Amino acid sequence: MTRDSYLVGLIGSGIGPSLSPALHEREADRQGLRYVYRLIDIDVLGAAPQAVGDLVRAARDLGFDGLNITHPCKQLVIEHLDALSPQAEALGAVNTVVFEGGRAVGHNTDVTGFAASFARGLPDVPLERVVQLGAGGAGAAVAHATLTLGAGRVTVVDALPERAAQLAAALNAHFGEGRAAAAGHDRLPELLAHADGVVHATPTGMAAHPGLPFPAGLLRPGLWVAEVVYRPLETELLRSARALGCATLDGGGMAVFQAVDAFRLFTGREPDSARMLADIAELAGAVPVPE
Repeated sequence: MTRDSYLVGLIGSGIGPSLSPALHEREADRQGLRYVYRLIDIDVLGAAPQAVGDLVRAARDLGFDGLNITHPCKQLVIEHLDALSPQAEALGAVNTVVFEGGRAVGHNTDVTGFAASFARGLPDVPLERVVQLGAGGAGAAVAHATLTLGAGRVTVVDALPERAAQLAAALNAHFGEGRAAAAGHDRLPELLAHADGVVHATPTGMAAHPGLPFPAGLLRPGLWVAEVVYRPLETELLRSARALGCATLDGGGMAVFQAVDAFRLFTGREPDSARMLADIAELAGAVPVPE
């Protein structure tokens, strides 16, 4: 029997500005579904990130159909799930949990979301040498996606060197030795001088974390720049890159395509990505939208 009513949510920290509820509910409305998307903010609850397991169990018991998971819980949630999709298992990070027959199954739609956005927005850029900033949950996903898209080598830079090293080791184990490396921030000038492009996967540039992840002087014409942040759609990094004539990709496409894949997992229905891309342009545009 086809269902027409869904209850889903998002668990994370500081998620008040998230556009996920609007993206999911707008598309559900157009499909004639009753679809409620709730924010479960651990900051508002006064809960530690480690409480994610209790929150997942509570949501399952309360009749939720699924959950999205975001920072800082994408890796912590894994031990509380009954099964993982192959992609989530390879990645060691989950951003979507589907409740099926009392079981909680983890997926990762960040990988497919970034890959779809990149293929659409930067289809012909060179990928031999890619530098990535950020090795957290989102960073792991976009690095996997970039290598899946055919990147020759991804060098990961993170404020926590051991986290960059762990991600590089996991990428080499999955894709083959030499496909990934870790480096410190001190090597950014040298790395960016010889890179084809840079992927930015840290919170820097978000409304709550304004600024640039590295000095604008390290940008140069011919370097492509892909951003994960989508609030705002035009970060200071993208603005600086565009001023030099760099090919750029904003974070809106990843936000939409990961939501497209999550919506499909939650409902079994096919969402319209073109409509959802129009939604995010409106929702995350220059005019502030009330939450």
